[in-house]
Amino acid sequence: MVIARYCAYRFSHFFSCSLYGIDLFEETMKNFGKKIQRFLASEDGPTAVEYAVMLALIVIVCLASITAVGNNANARFIQIRDALAGAAP
Repeated sequence: MVIARYCAYRFSHFFSCSLYGIDLFEETMKNFGKKIQRFLASEDGPTAVEYAVMLALIVIVCLASITAVGNNANARFIQIRDALAGAAP
């Protein structure tokens, strides 16, 4: 019965049968919880998010400025076209 309890987790390659009284499922979940706690406590995650937000803002500013320059250039070319059309005989 004890072996059956430990072998019940053998449904995948991640969990294997334990004959020494070590519950691998519980250990795996504890390790997973510790990794989550370390990730949340570290400063790397928020720093990466801050860089992503800054990059997104830079891209938005670049797109807006390129659009403005394009619209101004288009308006100038239209003025030149109209001036040349009026001067043509």
